[in-house]
Amino acid sequence: MKLSNKQKQFLKGLAHPLKPIVQLGSNGLTEGVVAEIDNALNFHELIKVKVPTDDREEKSLIMDAIVRETKSEKLQVIGHTLILYRPSEERKIQLPK
Repeated sequence: MKLSNKQKQFLKGLAHPLKPIVQLGSNGLTEGVVAEIDNALNFHELIKVKVPTDDREEKSLIMDAIVRETKSEKLQVIGHTLILYRPSEERKIQLPK
């Protein structure tokens, strides 16, 4: 899935008022957390995930793993918050052309 810059900007605008739906705990990225993110993407299409770690390299690895495991698109990372998008079969969000 390849998004144009216009579509990414549109999705970032929609994501701005959202609160993080999933927050990683002290156990880090577990199968349960990945399943929860997957369910949230199926339901909402556009979500925020909070990854509270101070190690930049670890945070980057965790975020890349989330994107890979959920087959979603990473829109933006702001601090500890990752914004993800993956269209569901119902296509709730209509992207601009």
